[in-house]
Amino acid sequence: MRLLTHAQELVKRTRHRLVKVPLTLTKLTDLEFGTLVPSAVSGIVAIDATTGNRTVAGGVTGVPSDAGHRARFAGAGTPNQQVVVVITPPTQLTSVAGDNIQVLALTLEGSPFKTIDPTTRTFAFGVGGILLIAADQPEGVYTATFNVNANYQ
Repeated sequence: MRLLTHAQELVKRTRHRLVKVPLTLTKLTDLEFGTLVPSAVSGIVAIDATTGNRTVAGGVTGVPSDAGHRARFAGAGTPNQQVVVVITPPTQLTSVAGDNIQVLALTLEGSPFKTIDPTTRTFAFGVGGILLIAADQPEGVYTATFNVNANYQ
């Protein structure tokens, strides 16, 4: 009887732990808003995080031959685990001349919660954004960086 009780105690104390492999996250493509032509009226340009399509409104014209595209990221980790993705956007884009464009938002494709595929052990998502182009925005190449973090939930 004592041996059986000891065996039962051992079973009660046995616990299972899942050891997760470290997450990896790689940028596949940059977020590009393409070439824009401003006017005397301010406007907005947006890149859709899901489709990568660009839309313009107000006094901004998009040049069709350089339509821009969404950023793409891919990651890998432990199958079937949930990952939360967080984007930290910049407040503005800046040109070499020191001119600025206001960043209204960066957008994430779908939910911030991603599930790692059980077969490929990967997850992927797009990032889009919305910019406010000022009236008579000075010509230039405007850039900024943003951070994307992925952590196990």
